[in-house]
Amino acid sequence: MPSSAGGPATQSKLNRTFKVVSVLVRAGVFSAGRPDRIVRQLRQLRTWGATIAGGYAAAGERVPDQVSVIDDSGVTTFGRMNRLARQLVHELKRLGVRPGSRVGILCRNHAGMVQAAVACGRLGADAVLLNTGLAAGPLMDVIERNEVSLLIADSDFEELYKGLPPEIPRVTSWGETTVPGPRIPTEVEEPADPDPAPPEKPGRLIVLTSGTTGAPKGARRPTPKGPQDAASVLSRIPLNSKDRILVSAPIFHTWGLAGVQLGMSMRSTLVMRRLFEPEDVLRTVQEQRCTALFAVPVMLRRIMDLPRSTREKYDTSSLRIVACSGSAMSPQLISDFMDAFGDVIYNLYGSTEVSWATIATPEDLRLSPTTAGRPPLGTRIAILDERGQEVPQGSKGAIFVGNDMLFDGYTNGKHKRVADGLMETGDRGYVDGHGLLHVAGRDDDMIVSGGENVFPRPVEEAIVTLPSVREVVVTGVPDEEFGQRFAAYVVPYEGRSVDPNGIRMHVRELVGRFSVPRDVIVLEELPRNATGKVLKRRLPTGTRPPEDT
Repeated sequence: MPSSAGGPATQSKLNRTFKVVSVLVRAGVFSAGRPDRIVRQLRQLRTWGATIAGGYAAAGERVPDQVSVIDDSGVTTFGRMNRLARQLVHELKRLGVRPGSRVGILCRNHAGMVQAAVACGRLGADAVLLNTGLAAGPLMDVIERNEVSLLIADSDFEELYKGLPPEIPRVTSWGETTVPGPRIPTEVEEPADPDPAPPEKPGRLIVLTSGTTGAPKGARRPTPKGPQDAASVLSRIPLNSKDRILVSAPIFHTWGLAGVQLGMSMRSTLVMRRLFEPEDVLRTVQEQRCTALFAVPVMLRRIMDLPRSTREKYDTSSLRIVACSGSAMSPQLISDFMDAFGDVIYNLYGSTEVSWATIATPEDLRLSPTTAGRPPLGTRIAILDERGQEVPQGSKGAIFVGNDMLFDGYTNGKHKRVADGLMETGDRGYVDGHGLLHVAGRDDDMIVSGGENVFPRPVEEAIVTLPSVREVVVTGVPDEEFGQRFAAYVVPYEGRSVDPNGIRMHVRELVGRFSVPRDVIVLEELPRNATGKVLKRRLPTGTRPPEDT
């Protein structure tokens, strides 16, 4: 018989709606306020949609005098941010930006970068968030492949973009340049002309993939459908509107951008610093009484590398959430950081393509420091075999994710594989008896050694527990005898030395014989990109040592 209006499907939808509303009320996204301002807020959301333009336009009406961003130049309220973005719209339009144009944004973290993204959204232009760590050649390649027609950039990067064709205008977002030209507005003035009509199609945010193994690709971020998308992350990371969020993760990265978008949804204050410096993070937390920090794992590593006396010099007791994402985090780092700063780490596993998959809370990480956590509200994961069938609990397979924020494809027209509405992450893993996801490694990281399928992450997790090892990355290299073998690139603590044979014995004991790295290469630092991900293509070629285990 067909389901009645009150059937299981309807009840499930009502339960989901109730959970979403409960999360949004707790976070302060839905809250009481002046009726006239709420009406104007809703009108802006109806006009601009749940985009970054709509979010700041709505907040500018609801809480115009509330602080939106505190950066190295000072304080910007929501009302001021919205007015400055409107002024920038007119300048971009004068320079030829139209709905559907692509604007490159090459900025560090500051209010001007947010202003630029909002202005692009109001024009219906796509904002291409450019990686500040790119060299001149790859930057020019990304700009060309993504058909960028105008560049908004900090003056720091003038040497990188000075080779741009003259037909691509440049707008300076921070600092002084050697070439005169337009700048983003810093003083509020009422535009002489009326604002352009809202675009028929909203502009997209295009985020570059990390490019750890090849050239970075542009990935089109979907336009949020509404506050329910924020509710998914907020269901596992208990941020709220009273939080003062230090966004240290680069905003051009998916995770830094998520910090901005969540802060916008909750009308929270965002604190930004253009340059990451570990002691400055602690100083800023103390001075601004930050309650949350958005970071990538390498930033936590740098903070823990500070002398204990330096870390304890600052009062960080206000910090209740350290939200991390972007790359794998070693169990040792998680335990050490929470022992030093309290049980504050929330680790999100996801990607540019699938947004989020799972989130590990401090409780999850204390139970199992290697876990990636559980799916948040409205998200489903599945572990599938080569035929697209779900594998038994505890068995490894390909990780697939379903949520409302799966990306819309790469700018080169390619896409990720989809099965039953779920998108592949490119990683392999398993779900344990507690329902927690564990990521074994990327599909292309798995090697076959002596007929055994082995992954590097368990090897890295074993090696980093050694007291002399600060960081390690393990990758596969060709081997005449076994087909492939692991090479371990080890960074020791300052003043400490590592014993390659000791490392091999340790891995053999904890992980197994086929996972033992035959090459152990000692480095002073691992090559990383601007978001802290290791660039494996830049690792030196190892040589097989005479001693085998």
